[in-house]
Parts: sequence; structure tokens; C-alpha cells
Amino acid sequence: MVAGKRILLIIGGGIAAYKALDLIRRLRERGAAVTPVMTRSAAEFVTPLSVAALAGEAVHQELFDLTQEAEMGHIALSRVADLIVVAPATADLMARMAGGRAEDLASTLLLATDTRVLLAPAMNVRMWQHPATRRNLATLQRDGVLTVGPNEGDMACGEFGPGRMAEPMEILAAIERALAAGPLAGRRVLVTSGPTHEPIDPVRYIANRSSGAQGTALAAALRDLGAQVVFVTGPASVPPPAGVEVVRVETAREMMAAVEAALPVEAAVFAAAVADWRVANAAASKVKKGSGGLSLDFAENPDILASVSRRGEGRPRLVVGFAAETDDVIAHATAKRARKGCDWIVANDVSPATGIMGGSENAVTLITAEGAEDWPRMGKDEVARRLARRIADALG
Repeated sequence: MVAGKRILLIIGGGIAAYKALDLIRRLRERGAAVTPVMTRSAAEFVTPLSVAALAGEAVHQELFDLTQEAEMGHIALSRVADLIVVAPATADLMARMAGGRAEDLASTLLLATDTRVLLAPAMNVRMWQHPATRRNLATLQRDGVLTVGPNEGDMACGEFGPGRMAEPMEILAAIERALAAGPLAGRRVLVTSGPTHEPIDPVRYIANRSSGAQGTALAAALRDLGAQVVFVTGPASVPPPAGVEVVRVETAREMMAAVEAALPVEAAVFAAAVADWRVANAAASKVKKGSGGLSLDFAENPDILASVSRRGEGRPRLVVGFAAETDDVIAHATAKRARKGCDWIVANDVSPATGIMGGSENAVTLITAEGAEDWPRMGKDEVARRLARRIADALG
């Protein structure tokens, strides 16, 4: 599985750095090439000589190596690997990654790469559980960074809990999974997300309440299964995931045009909260208060889900819509599926009491031709992963 692959191994500064030596040995045994990079603090725990001897390659430590920088060596290192592995990934290194900082060779490589990254976190239990680390981890996962571990157990500091770096064989298994072609490899999938903004005048607009979090999570989950994702997003409050083709739009008509331009695709998932109406008489300049009142004329926006669902030639094999309802959720969503002509509807109750709209969790019902399937309330990332797996199964 790893034979013939090149792994860029970044060793962070922690007591768990000694496990990196065993990881290098196991990777080399299986035919992988390992390019080692060490932070300055890593050299306090394992010697560069030991790492180089096991890897069979020189250790890279300094950002400005004058023998290589004429060819931008630090950029080349970040691009030639099949996978970048950070083991151990310390709290400090994770914080620098999440903040987009490039202060040394390791952090610069991680910022300059478009290669997938796998982290094996290792730190004190309090550091692992600290809100700052949890925020950094969430940011990195949204960016498409993979993780393995940490495990729970006794630590060198004498405490017990989660924070121990995963064992080398666990990391090796995660590397093999990351390098394997996912079930959606080679499949082109469209995802829409976020709200649309329909202008009243140049500074005011009407819109639906949507953060774009669920659509963003779904695009990331499909990407992680190997799909080539076209992500058409309105002005969402969450950033788009890395590793997808991002198309930014403002209005429903712009989103319709972007969707049409993205076809053909094998699956299309319409998670965007598209405004049903636009202002037909939008003002060209700001409407001033006290100018005699404001009268708005509305026109219906194009029905993107129905339009794609009812296409003949070029219709995606699977079309999935979303239904955000505040009452009679199943009945309204079932009727929407029939009316729009899509294959599936993902329905959820977004009434204020649920806290779902704009929150981090979701509780959905998947409605298909076979009926309604209730899913338990869970994080939006897990909803996305579960739905992405179902899409992969449906496409076969």
C-alpha cells in the first residue's frame, strides 16, 4: 500500500519523537521513501543522526539552506511528497498550522503545500483538552487535515488521559488509508452551500439564515472519499474547505448559472439556503430613510433543485436536496421531494427551539423512494460523513 510512495515526515518536539524512529523503520520496510524534517526542539529528544540513518536520507532542519534555496528547496520539499505526516504534532505546531504561520522550515512546508497532511497529535492531557487546542483541531479538520489519535494512557509527565501519540503501527495504518483511493475517486460531485443575498439596494439585501456549515462539512467529507468536488457557495460565515473547486456567488441567479456551468456531475447535493424571491425593483443607489417609504416588488428566483432534477440529458445520477422546515417536517419534505423530482431529501427541523440553524449540530431525516430514515442528533461533520458514505454507496 505504501510501496513506492514518498512520505514527508515532520518530527515535532516532544517526548513521543522517539516513536518516529520506529515509524520510519516500518515505512522503509514496506518500500516507502521517507524525507525527514525536524523542528529544532525535536532534536532535543532524538538526534538528527539517528533519524537520517533510519531514513537513508539527510534530515532537513533549517528554512534557509544556502545550498538549496537557489532552487527554492523548501517549496520543492512540500510538493514532491505523496503525503505529509506530522508525528508528533505538538500543541504549538498545531496552533501554528491553524493560524497559517510560517516561522521555521516545518511550518513553512505545511503552509506551502497542497499535499494532504496527516497529524499524530501528542501532548499533555490538559493541553489536549484546552479550548484553544480544540479550536485549532476543528480548524485543521475543516481544512482537510487528517488525524490519527491521540490515545489515552499514562504520560511521561505522570498524568493519565488522552494525549499519548498513536503507536507507529496505528500511524502506518492511517497512512495507508490516506494513500488509498477512496470510493469516490475520479467522481465529480457538485455541492451548493450557504445563503444567497438578494439586493434591495447596494447596501441592503434579503436572505435566509444559513451559516453554510453543513454544506461545507459535506463538501469536505466527499473530498475525503476521493471525489472531485465543485463547491458553489453563497456568502457563508464559514470558510470553504481546502482541496475543492470553489465558486463564489451572491444571488440565486448567479448560483443557478454556476450550477449549470459545473454540469455534468455524477451527483449534485443542494445544501444551499437559496432565497425563494428576489427584489424586482432593487434600487441602483441607497434608499434613504424618510424618502417616503419603501415598497418592494418581488419576483420568484429560479428553482435550482427542480431544474437540475428534471433535466433529461446530463442529469446527475443522484440529486440530493435539503429541506429546512419549522413544522410538519416529514410531510413537507416528502412533498418537496415529489414536487422537485430529486432522488433524496435531507430534512431537518430548524425551528428556533432546536438551535440547529447556525449551530454545530444537526438532526436530519433522510427521505428516499423507500421512505423516511431518522438519524440521531449529531455534529454537522458527522452528518456530512454519514451522508457522503451513503452517496458513495449509491453511486457504486
